[in-house]
Amino acid sequence: MCNLYSMTKSQDAIREVAKVWEDRTGNLQALPEIYRDKMAPTVREGPDGRVLSMMRWGMPSPKSKLPASGRDPGLAIVRNTKSGHWRRWLGPDNRCVVPFTSFCENDDRTKAKVWFALDESLPLAFFAGIWTEWTSIRKVRDGPTDDTLFAFLTTEPNATVAAVHKKAMPVILTTQAEVDLWLSAPMDEALTLQRPLEAGALQII
Repeated sequence: MCNLYSMTKSQDAIREVAKVWEDRTGNLQALPEIYRDKMAPTVREGPDGRVLSMMRWGMPSPKSKLPASGRDPGLAIVRNTKSGHWRRWLGPDNRCVVPFTSFCENDDRTKAKVWFALDESLPLAFFAGIWTEWTSIRKVRDGPTDDTLFAFLTTEPNATVAAVHKKAMPVILTTQAEVDLWLSAPMDEALTLQRPLEAGALQII
C-alpha cells in the first residue's frame, strides 16, 4: 500500500500540465516525503476553472470501522471503486489529480522502502484521486476538525512494482489527455483509467 510519495517539481510545471486556472498554494516548496495525514497539493475543477490547492491526505473511513474515540486516521487509497463508500465521491465534482514525482512501496520480503518514478529525471505525473470536505477527529487531542481530504485510486501492479509489492500500485496519469479525462468524464469512462501502467513505464530509482 502506498503511504509515501514525493512531489519535487515546481508550481509552474503543475499549472502547465494540469491547465490550472487558480493557484491557492502560495509559495509551494519541494515535498520529498509526503505521508498520510499530511498536506499535499492537488488539482480539482472549480467554478471558473481548475484549482491547485493543498488538501489533507486521507479520505473518511466508514463509521463502522471507527474506534470508540471516534478517531479517523483517514484512508490513503481507494481500491474497490464498486464499494458504496467510495461511489458517492467518484463523480466529476469530487475527482482530483495529485501531482507526484516518485512513490514508495515497502518490499514484501524485506520491508525496505523502494522508490519508483517514470524515469531517473523524476518527471511530473499525477495520481487519479478523489476529494471531499469533511468533519472528523484526526487527532483526539484536537477534537473534531474541518478538513479538505483526498486519497488516490490503486489498481493491480505492473511487473516492475509486482517484483517488489504484489498487492497494488497507484493509478497513474501521465498525459494531459488522461488528466482531462479523469477530471471531467462520466464515471464509467473515467474508471477505465483504473489500470496499471504498461510494462517498462516505471523505474526503480
